[in-house]
Order: sequence, then C-alpha cells, then structure tokens
Amino acid sequence: MHSMIYLTTLLSPCRYSETMVLEKPIIIDCRDHLHGRLCSIVAKELLAGQKIILVRCEEMVISGSLVRNQTKYAQFRNKRMNTNPRKGPFHFRSPARMVWRTIRGMVHQKTARGQAAIGRLSTFEGIPHPYDKMKRKVIPAALRVVRLKPGRKYTNMGELANSVGWKHKELVDKLEDKRRAKSDVYFQKKKAAGALKAKAEEAAAGDLAKINETLAAAGY
Repeated sequence: MHSMIYLTTLLSPCRYSETMVLEKPIIIDCRDHLHGRLCSIVAKELLAGQKIILVRCEEMVISGSLVRNQTKYAQFRNKRMNTNPRKGPFHFRSPARMVWRTIRGMVHQKTARGQAAIGRLSTFEGIPHPYDKMKRKVIPAALRVVRLKPGRKYTNMGELANSVGWKHKELVDKLEDKRRAKSDVYFQKKKAAGALKAKAEEAAAGDLAKINETLAAAGY
C-alpha cells in the first residue's frame, strides 16, 4: 500500500488519482507526535495542494533526551552569517515556528511551488479560536507510541523551547487549562443530551416501528 495512505479518517486511498480532490483545511493535533515524521508527512500533503493547520505544537516530541536536544540546538544557534549575523540564519524559539521552519526545509521553499506549499501551512501553540471548536485529527504513522521503542528517551518541544528562550510556556499552559475546562462542560452537556435522546427513542420505539420499516425500505 502506498506509504502516503497513513490516516484512514484523513485521506482516501484514491487520493493520488488523476482527479485529485483536496479536502477542506485539515487540522492536526500535534500532541505526542514525533517531530520529523509528522513534518515529512505534512510537507508531502502541502506540496500536493492541501491546506493544513497544526495545533498544540508545544506538545510535539523529539526522540532523544532533553540534554541531547539542548546540545543540538546550541550547535544550531552557532550557525550564523560571519560578517553580518542580522541577515540570518534566524533561530526561532517558539515551538510553532520551529515546526514551521522544519517543514519549510522539506518543500524546496526557494522555488515557486515550495513557496506556495509553505503558504498553505499554519502552526500554533495551544488550540486558538476557532480551531478549538473544529474536528481535529491525528496521524497514526507519526505517533510516538507507534514509532518509538518503549523505554527510549524523548523530549517535549515545549520544554525544549522554554529552555532555549521561549517565554510564553506558562501563558499557553494557562490558556489550555481554560480551554479544556470549557470543553469538558460542553462534552457533559452533549452526553446528557445524547442520553435524553436515547431514552426518548426507546420510549417511542413502538410508535416508530412502522415508520422505521418504511424508511428502511426506502434506503434510509
């Protein structure tokens, strides 16, 4: 099976047929996904023309211990223009921009096609409005629990960013706590409404039997 068919709820097997139909912007929850694997999959989708929004980038993980990744980032920060460092390369500290920069390097961004692809990408820390009320998806092929051997060390991107100068970890955590509290209230209301509906359907089962038979015969 084609390696790109990695998300049954996200992509259909005929995605790469001659008449490729792109979906609405896809919102991916990055929590507990491996950084490199997720970025490579997203880069291919962007090049194919799909719009993608990544949320909770600070919950993404990188294989290897925190100390190892801090050392690698310190080496990366030493890479600069010798005569005028203000001209780059620029070292982003926020998790969302780290992810954006990684994907930028995977789409040939110095070509027109690559520029168009990176323009179809949005990355965020936390889950801001309006994406908190939209359906979010995961990519099983990039999940840590699927891809990383149990017992191996890994680093949370929010912790790494916080250790190298990102100053908004506490704010994002506070806003995420508020969002989760609101989501829980909504879920409890939805669950109660579902229970009432099931109870009403059970009470009216006898009256609806003939109607249901007619609808079933018509294919509903």
